Amino acid sequence: MKTTILLATVTLAMTAGSAMARPAGPPASYGQSIYCATREAGNPHSRLCDYIAWSGWRRRGGWDATLDNACLMNPRFVPNECNGRF
Repeated sequence: MKTTILLATVTLAMTAGSAMARPAGPPASYGQSIYCATREAGNPHSRLCDYIAWSGWRRRGGWDATLDNACLMNPRFVPNECNGRF
């Protein structure tokens, strides 16, 4: 009896763990722009497009989530400062 309960508990724990390990967000088939894939949370500038602005924003410790939200809504989002580089 104890073995049955133990096996049922282990099985339940393993299935719950695999269900929780799935990545959140859109499927990988959608892809991401290089900007969205390498963005730094709260920084509205890309280090790949405008390194000086990106560094200045980090140094000041500013926070602007508007472009983070843009990447969440559209994973292929590219900011205007990139000028079509990516």
